[in-house]
Amino acid sequence: MKKLKTTLALTGVAVGCLHLINKWITSNATLRNLLFKNNRKNYEWRFGNIYYTKTGEGSPLLLIHDLSPYSSSYEWNGLVEKLSKDHTVYCIDLLGCGRSDKPNITYTNFLYVQMVNDFVKNVIGQKTNIIATGLSSSFIVMACHLEQDLYNKIMMINPEDLSKLRGIPSKYSKLTKVLMDFPIIGTTIYNIISNKDNIEFLFTEEYLYNPFNVKEKYINVYHEAAHLGQCGGKYLLSSLNGSYINTNITYALKELNHSIFILSGSKRDGAEEIVTEYTEFNSAIETEYIKNTKFLPQLEDPESVLKQIKVFF
Repeated sequence: MKKLKTTLALTGVAVGCLHLINKWITSNATLRNLLFKNNRKNYEWRFGNIYYTKTGEGSPLLLIHDLSPYSSSYEWNGLVEKLSKDHTVYCIDLLGCGRSDKPNITYTNFLYVQMVNDFVKNVIGQKTNIIATGLSSSFIVMACHLEQDLYNKIMMINPEDLSKLRGIPSKYSKLTKVLMDFPIIGTTIYNIISNKDNIEFLFTEEYLYNPFNVKEKYINVYHEAAHLGQCGGKYLLSSLNGSYINTNITYALKELNHSIFILSGSKRDGAEEIVTEYTEFNSAIETEYIKNTKFLPQLEDPESVLKQIKVFF
């Protein structure tokens, strides 16, 4: 009995220490308040508040960042002011990301389809042009297919590999999600995954081509975004790792009659193969590469991206 009491006491102390460490990590990561904006707005959606900004005048243009717990509308910082000269620019933080709410739910592709369509209908209120990055491009294709009259032209920056989008949850991925969704253990795992060193690795190996273009502020902003909302981003990460956000978009891609443009970083691994696969399903898709960039050309070479946006829109 004494051994059991001692074990329980030590377990309680260990769990308590983990909880305090997690709280400290969150507080330290969000201390700088780098993502604060004066012109911020909230769209009260049924699954949580969606943070967004609205700037400029002209035809509406909705910018949607890549879907990851580290991402936010900061991704578009180098373009918003210039795009606002010709467009009313809406930048949102997706549910589970940045300054938006991060509820404890299973995030799916269709959840984001509903979110974006509702935002266009209830906030923008008219047919809009849209630009999305990475995995977010998949639910933009589905959103446009579901409600085609809401959208005009579509630009996808480095869209996800179609073969990856066909992946479905496995027993292992489901178990991973359950583990990460635990209150303290899951948060600890999330904090280990989303530490600054790992985010810096993402920037140097995947996001940007030239390591000298990686700014410390980028790492700090992405680190802060990952830890806002008491590390609620772990629920999005567990859904991503569990393959719950994947969906086969090939049928929708074939059916779309919108003007579609794919912009890809020339140095992204597998860029040409991914673009070729998309154009095989929809031959009307226009494509262009931004030289010497990888996954986030809008951060690495915003001027070149801006030129392509102006030509297309």
